[in-house]
Amino acid sequence: MGQHRTSLQILADILRIVRTGAKKTRIMYQANLSFMMLKKYLDFALETELVVCPETKGCYFATPKGHEFLEKYEKFLLRSNKVEDELEAMAKERAMLEENFMRRERRGDLSGLRAASGQ
Repeated sequence: MGQHRTSLQILADILRIVRTGAKKTRIMYQANLSFMMLKKYLDFALETELVVCPETKGCYFATPKGHEFLEKYEKFLLRSNKVEDELEAMAKERAMLEENFMRRERRGDLSGLRAASGQ
């Protein structure tokens, strides 16, 4: 099953959609949100001035602050993905080290380890 999105991911999705302007229906479908969730996030985005909705247009638009948030979020996401990739590589390396170099210990042959430690 898929992962649930975080609030930051949902907000970023909305901001990507409204970069050039979008109405509620388009945002709701493209961001894959229920009407209640859409209302919650749009209200938050309006309150925090990440989006605006001029009454004459009926569309939502990302503000300069919204564009800045999205830019910083994208940079954060890149860094986060790099860290996750590095952690995964380290876990594989550790497993390989344990598999290849700790076999003696599992077989009960600790004489090599004791000699190396001076015991």
